[in-house]
Amino acid sequence: MRIPSSTALGLGLAGLLAAAVPAAAAPEPAARPAPAPRQQPLDWGPCSAAQKELNAAGAECAKVTVPLDYADPGGRTIRIAISRIKAASGAKRRGILLSNPGGPGGTGLAGTLALRPALREVADEYDLIGFDPRFLGESTPVRCAPARPAPPPGPVTSPRRDFDASVASARDAARRCQEYGDNAELLPHASTRNVARDMDAVRAALGESRLSYYGVSYGADLGAVYTQLFPGRTDRMVIDSSTDPAATQYELFQRAGAPLEAGLDEWAGWAARHHGTYRLGATGAQVRATVQGLLGQAEHRPIAVAGQRLNAPVLRLLLRQLVQHQENDPALASVVRDLVDAAAGRPIEPGPELTALLELLNSPELGDSMVGGALFMCGDGGWPAGGWPKDPETYWRNIQRSRADQPVFGPVVNDMIAPCAFWGTEPREPGTAIGNDVPVLMLQARRDNNVPYEGALALHRRLTGSRLVTADIRSHGVYGRAIDGHEPVPCADQAVNAYLRGGTLPAQDIECAPTGAAR
Repeated sequence: MRIPSSTALGLGLAGLLAAAVPAAAAPEPAARPAPAPRQQPLDWGPCSAAQKELNAAGAECAKVTVPLDYADPGGRTIRIAISRIKAASGAKRRGILLSNPGGPGGTGLAGTLALRPALREVADEYDLIGFDPRFLGESTPVRCAPARPAPPPGPVTSPRRDFDASVASARDAARRCQEYGDNAELLPHASTRNVARDMDAVRAALGESRLSYYGVSYGADLGAVYTQLFPGRTDRMVIDSSTDPAATQYELFQRAGAPLEAGLDEWAGWAARHHGTYRLGATGAQVRATVQGLLGQAEHRPIAVAGQRLNAPVLRLLLRQLVQHQENDPALASVVRDLVDAAAGRPIEPGPELTALLELLNSPELGDSMVGGALFMCGDGGWPAGGWPKDPETYWRNIQRSRADQPVFGPVVNDMIAPCAFWGTEPREPGTAIGNDVPVLMLQARRDNNVPYEGALALHRRLTGSRLVTADIRSHGVYGRAIDGHEPVPCADQAVNAYLRGGTLPAQDIECAPTGAAR
């Protein structure tokens, strides 16, 4: 249930990266005068043919009708696609459990089903409800005009040339989205607040008084927004890998630089201990020097691999994807080894790890990921409150300044010149200021390289009724790690399942040791 790698790469290549949208610390506006959502008849049936996992699990799907604009409930409507796997036992049924897998821009129709192995027997107590957020997947999807194929990098480039290309790409993406179809009417209503309202409409349509929820990364921030807007309708809320609610979106990207460098150093120490296998350096400093030398070369001469030229911005994105989890250490070492050989002009056959990344770079999933991410990053305050500088030279100056102490990841986290910098649609309302005492179970990896631990602590202080489970691991996402083939954190999994089963938060915050045991 981590952010899909295609989402992260897609957003990065379009001037974005996958990171949670902050619940911006703007003053909370007065509640809009909209009627409460009601139960509605739903036409349940088989899920679409594309939802093979849901159909194999015996799920049923339907669509919930919601207002495009909650301030105009009698106006245009859109439809939210939902899935349901009913609780196994009516006698033990607790209610409904929704989830969101992150992004922003991630679809989630099969997301709650994917949690079932981690939930174990707790899954039998809930109707597992998946949903695609508005404008994504099967929920009244928004499309942008197709991009013209970008010319491949030439044999010679420069940091400035690569930067100017990213500016042109972001500007073009904004234009293609703004001017396509009826997007001018739809885009102002792409916001986390409206996704939370849609969740509440799903709750009402199903005839439930409250909902339970699990969200990771962007999904965690979405859960926090739901508690703020609908505190009385929140049942058992679990949020995993969240962000600082007072930070702007651009600040969140920038803050990832330092922990990413620390994660690279941790990996470099591992690679040095395996120098006999990967030959990247006998010390951590030597391994880091190898990586920086590779990037330094790519900033002027893109690395030719399997018929493609990879410039430095692309290499930095690939490194970011792999440095996030300790389990990726061998994969990262294999990729760097292949790239170093290719940079030296040696003929190589890319290993399976690099091959998979190269295939992803050419996948149509990248375009879809970019569109979904842009919709919500820009709709959540991209103009002007989201913190996206309008002048491209601001990004360039920040890139250059970052090189001194963040030589590998500083340029990529500061070069997030998103389409929001050129977005022509002003958000209809500010972000959500978080501050409530709703019971919430929070989870966070202490060495999360994607959303720094300090951000979770800031949200923990705002959610005064919350308990925080900290895992001493390098990871983005803590609960259900075994789903993705990673080493699980048993004490975190147990805390979540105990809360979803019994409804009682831990008496105090929990520290999970590297072994996964509580301490």
